[in-house]
Amino acid sequence: MNRINVGIIGVSGYTGAELVKMLISHPIFNLVYCANTEGSTTVAELHPALMGVCSLAVEKVDMERAAQSCELVFLALPHKTAMQTAKGLLDRGIRVVDLSADYRLNQENYEAFYCEHEDLDNLSHAVYSIPELHGSVAHGAKLIANPGCHVTASLMALAPFLDQIDLTHPIFIDSKTGVSGAGKSPSSTVHYVNVNDNINCYSIIKHRHATEIEQHASVLCGNKVEVTFVPSLVPMTRGMLACVYATLKTDCDPLSSMETFYQNKPFVRVRNAPPHTKMTSGTNFADVYAARHGNALVAMCAIDNLMRGASSQALANANIMMGLDETLGIPKIAYVP
Repeated sequence: MNRINVGIIGVSGYTGAELVKMLISHPIFNLVYCANTEGSTTVAELHPALMGVCSLAVEKVDMERAAQSCELVFLALPHKTAMQTAKGLLDRGIRVVDLSADYRLNQENYEAFYCEHEDLDNLSHAVYSIPELHGSVAHGAKLIANPGCHVTASLMALAPFLDQIDLTHPIFIDSKTGVSGAGKSPSSTVHYVNVNDNINCYSIIKHRHATEIEQHASVLCGNKVEVTFVPSLVPMTRGMLACVYATLKTDCDPLSSMETFYQNKPFVRVRNAPPHTKMTSGTNFADVYAARHGNALVAMCAIDNLMRGASSQALANANIMMGLDETLGIPKIAYVP
């Protein structure tokens, strides 16, 4: 099969680095264009761990240059900047996989938590895709809204039970994330002194990802879903564990329900005991588990927040978009011990 030229805009950050690692060894995608807001550097200079592995130049973002070089571009950019860039690429006929929040929500929900949306035309046809939950919806898409880490882990724990829980009862989600989820830019929140030996709940209940979980869970089951979402920052570099608590209305065996729901899904592993985040580190795996106590359900999902929560899921979606095997180029060996 002919190679497909691809690019990354926003290569400076953690998710950009993870995309580089996967794309340089992808059997079909050919990484030919890397860019950030400044340019005049190389991938190895930005990410010294890649010295001797990737010597690609990093250019200043140029829409025409990207369009001339690539069939597909990954955007690892902050919200608002991403939609401005995506519009320019889409206008030039380039497919886009966007890792930001800019196309994940409807206009009302987006503008309530972010800013005024500047690309409503493309928002209307953006495809939101967690492959195990949305099937091959990404196939042939022009624009993919790649889900974020908290939402991916939460929905993958919750989705098998949307038709088995009482939606009139509260649904609570406790999601713990590693510090890399806050991005590469330094701040007091992620300063070593504040993170070390500490667990910090932040933006509880009103977190903007709660709205994303509710919007897409409601679409999946065809009924209104409301959640109480509490994220926590924990002192580890990468990893995420989302625990969902709900009330069952059926006599199901939760673990059997998960096994049936995720049967033949290559990147979901149903565990016989609660998963550890380390089991998924550096991979696209989502490790899930569920149990019940009377009618109380506990369902959980562990992922790597930078991989399944961002870059490797973006690559899986790009594979599907281009008609390729979903698993191509996706890491399966965890970073252990």
